[in-house]
Amino acid sequence: MRCVNRQPAPTPTPAPGSIDATVAALREQGYVPERALATTVFLALRLQRPLFLEGEPGTGKTEIAKVLAAMLGRRLVRLQCHEGLDLAGAAYEWNVARQMLEIRLAEAAGTATPADREALARELFSERFLIRRALLEAVSPSDGVAPVLLIDALDRADERF
Repeated sequence: MRCVNRQPAPTPTPAPGSIDATVAALREQGYVPERALATTVFLALRLQRPLFLEGEPGTGKTEIAKVLAAMLGRRLVRLQCHEGLDLAGAAYEWNVARQMLEIRLAEAAGTATPADREALARELFSERFLIRRALLEAVSPSDGVAPVLLIDALDRADERF
């Protein structure tokens, strides 16, 4: 499962300055919002707070995230929740296959000194071997621009998550 959309980030645009501007910006993206939703979106953007939407399937919760990303010129990062999802699956994991390959290459090269082994051990748990998942990408984006994070179907995740 791939959680992070690796499309190039568009140029970020500022948030709308009013509720009416929010309505207009959403409509420019082809989304016709109710005034209450536009007000909620405006306040969430202005206060820099998360927007939590509940509703039946098919009511447009995912679509508003896509539209907000387009409207703000930001990437959309989606975390699809499911039973058994844990922090590693949501935030990051290590590229174990690549780490094992690196170990095998070091063994084949005869890396035998303690200093070489220590350097290899440090390298194996560096950014180079990290697979960034949705939560890590949202709080520490690789391109430096905060994306729109969509956490989808949170009710399907285990209560502990």
